[in-house]
Amino acid sequence: MEVELLAVPKAVPELRAAVRARFGEACSEVQLCVSELVSNVIRHVGEGTPIRLRVSGAADGRIRVEVTDPDPRALPVLLHATDDDESGRGLALLDAVALRWGVEQGVGGKTVWCEVGGVGYA
Repeated sequence: MEVELLAVPKAVPELRAAVRARFGEACSEVQLCVSELVSNVIRHVGEGTPIRLRVSGAADGRIRVEVTDPDPRALPVLLHATDDDESGRGLALLDAVALRWGVEQGVGGKTVWCEVGGVGYA
């Protein structure tokens, strides 16, 4: 699954639904990763930023989620939010469900990616 779109809040539930349609009901980790990565672009790069979302399966059964945006400088930071913090938990959630995650920087942007286990995914 690959789609280019503008990172806007209404796109997040639409993308979760598209992932569910493609990978089935048992893909909550993939949906969470898509939601968090796209939401991070909206929050830290800017609403309306053009992005490319790619969700693909690997030969080892893992599912890889990639979100590419045009800002090579706004890098994700894993925070440790306190009980009183109203934000800062997104990457912590992603870090908890993903087998691994990272950032690939390029001249014209960056790709934030993660991989989750593929057991039970179509």
